[in-house]
Amino acid sequence: MLKFLSRIRALRIVIGALLGLAMASGAAVAAEKGGVLNLIVQPEPISLNPGINRLGPATFVGYKIYDTLVAYDQKDLSPQPRLATSWNVSSDGLTYTFKLREGVTWHDGQPFTSKDVAFSFGEYLPAQHARSRDLRAEIDRIETPDDLTVVFVFKSPYPAFIRSLNVPIEPAHKYVGVTDFRNAPANAEFIGTGPFKFAEWKKGSLIRLVRNESYWDKGKPYLDEIVFQVIPDANSRAIAFETGNVDVLRAGDVESFDVARLAALDGVKIREDGWEYLQPVGYIHLNNRNPVLSNIKVRQAITQAIDRDFIINTIFAGFGKPINGPFSSQSIFKDTAVETVYPYDPQRAAQLLDEAGFKPDTNGIRFEVRLVPLPYGELWSRQAEYLREALGAVGIKVDIVSTDVAGWAKRLTTFDYDLAQNFVYTTADPAIGISYGYKTVTGDNAGTTGGNVNGYSNREVDALLDQAAHEPDQDKRKQLYSKVQQIISREVPLVWTHDIVFPTLHRAKVHDLIVSALGTDDNFASAWIEK
Repeated sequence: MLKFLSRIRALRIVIGALLGLAMASGAAVAAEKGGVLNLIVQPEPISLNPGINRLGPATFVGYKIYDTLVAYDQKDLSPQPRLATSWNVSSDGLTYTFKLREGVTWHDGQPFTSKDVAFSFGEYLPAQHARSRDLRAEIDRIETPDDLTVVFVFKSPYPAFIRSLNVPIEPAHKYVGVTDFRNAPANAEFIGTGPFKFAEWKKGSLIRLVRNESYWDKGKPYLDEIVFQVIPDANSRAIAFETGNVDVLRAGDVESFDVARLAALDGVKIREDGWEYLQPVGYIHLNNRNPVLSNIKVRQAITQAIDRDFIINTIFAGFGKPINGPFSSQSIFKDTAVETVYPYDPQRAAQLLDEAGFKPDTNGIRFEVRLVPLPYGELWSRQAEYLREALGAVGIKVDIVSTDVAGWAKRLTTFDYDLAQNFVYTTADPAIGISYGYKTVTGDNAGTTGGNVNGYSNREVDALLDQAAHEPDQDKRKQLYSKVQQIISREVPLVWTHDIVFPTLHRAKVHDLIVSALGTDDNFASAWIEK
């Protein structure tokens, strides 16, 4: 094991050097038009409409088709014009007025207007996503005084709003008379305003997008086509990149231990940026509605039975940072000083389980749980196997219940699981990416993406999150979120495995792949291939 870890550290040094070289060789060259960019989407998405499904594969493909009101700068996460050209906020923080871009058309030729924005934020997205539903509850009304102006009037100050605009704008004219937005036929037409138009989807093989010749940003996009290949296993995906059939690899496309080897190939660059907005964190969900897992000592024991350094250094090949609470280290609200740290300690874990009343039987088993792995490939399967061994060592029998992406999402949103793997985009503001995951929910989250799938409930946390979301003073918000981190990290409603570092590999001929804080999830309007 020590030898393996030494090799991983050496690989990280190599990658660090490659990153330095990539950053040092950034001479500007003029963009060229044309070419096909070949990518991998892993696993195959359920939908290409990120308004329906916000899991990683859907947003990766979908945001090339569907544009957003704004983009976000990598340096300071400031909003940048997209479908909205300008905006202003009233002095009381209640009214946001957006001026929209003139002359934008949907892929079917219909004009884009303020009604599309109002429909998206007011009706369509809240029917699909927990985050959008929470946002809609903050809004008193949405006004459309003319076709190029949209006004959001809030019930109380909600400073996170300006950071919550990375959502797709949907075509209202395609949903006239529709009440069941989730099952509407228009969902499968993939009509957006983005730089690329949907061309074909050969299930199990590829998804092809083509240039939108009527895109509002004149001269863009530069690419003729984007092809997302569906390749069944990590080894085959690595070969596809190595042989030049694929131009870009994202995290999870190949085994983590293969990244350094592929990054060292001639004409290949590696970078780790592009996640400034999304701020991904690795999770092991614990179903707090399970009577066994509702016991805090059991949750503490599970946390201390898992070697998170092993997960980072071995399973993820060093692509990650330690974490002991809900906030990413990239968050300006992160406060490590208040977090409770549960170190890897199997003996202490066993002691806690004894104290909780779960003594081992004659077979050494204390109780049994179902683990639902994240169905995103070999990396997560390997972690699931490790979790089974680690928890088994302290007397918790783990049954791995594998399923596809749709089945995984259904199990989590209906609480039909005990433990589950996930990684979550905690985003640039806690009111968007943290609150919805920890605030008390009644019933379940069926029919939506996300929400508090742990079933965690703490009324003090609920009140703090609400107060922080509506506090306009930044310093006071930080104090409130520090208290939230203090409570949640102590109660460990789930296991935070690591602050995820997602590397991107690409051919040196591919330029401007990452130009915003949304990284490869952005629309690729600026991406181009050097001939």
